[in-house]
Amino acid sequence: MLILLPPSETKRDGGAAEPISLDALSFPSLRDARVETIRATSELAADAEAMMRALKLGPRQAAEVDRNRRLLSSATMPALDRYTGVLYDALDAPSLDPAARAFAARHVAVHSALLGLVGAGDPIPAYRLSHDSRLPGLRLKPLWREAIRDALLAHDGLIIDLRSEGYVELGPAPVRPDSVFLRIVTIDDVGRRRALNHFNKRAKGLFTRALLEARPELETREDLIAWSAAAGFRLEPGAERLSSPVELELVA
Repeated sequence: MLILLPPSETKRDGGAAEPISLDALSFPSLRDARVETIRATSELAADAEAMMRALKLGPRQAAEVDRNRRLLSSATMPALDRYTGVLYDALDAPSLDPAARAFAARHVAVHSALLGLVGAGDPIPAYRLSHDSRLPGLRLKPLWREAIRDALLAHDGLIIDLRSEGYVELGPAPVRPDSVFLRIVTIDDVGRRRALNHFNKRAKGLFTRALLEARPELETREDLIAWSAAAGFRLEPGAERLSSPVELELVA
């Protein structure tokens, strides 16, 4: 089982003294693309004004430029601890017990615009780059899309895709029976379904935490639906698209 999470714009500072080692990251097939994004991001950060324009940063976000300038020398921490925001606050990684963290290290990947797929336990620096960021001479979608698609295609087992659609565009999950995309919806008083925004992220965090605490052995979509029902989550069939993974709707 592989649980795919989106990243967050906000990240914790600090970490261990050791800087990032590309050889220590999961999904080693992405190494060459990681070198390219780190190079381009670091070079752009040498010009603070240009980086702030490129990433659409305001004056209060000037520290993000320094983060990008020090990508290869700054402290690192596990990806699951690095990210903050609504999803990661609900997941609350620091409070997970050792068994849950070990399970996350084996079964959770975060999709970073800078590094591609990283394992939950992979040590990464703080950075600022989004799926729609523009780097001089480097387009993220052509760089990542095929490489990440192939990395996911090589995964043998259930894939639970909780990413936002912007990150799906940077590397689609395989279209097969054991690959599912979870969409968070709510149902109003007259039965109409609509997507959630803020609570979308919170529901994804709570759902992921429940998986990490329970540590079920799930091999199929049917296994996932059955476990979810027993755990108090309502999963229902979503839209059917021939060229996309099966969609399931998590009703929050």
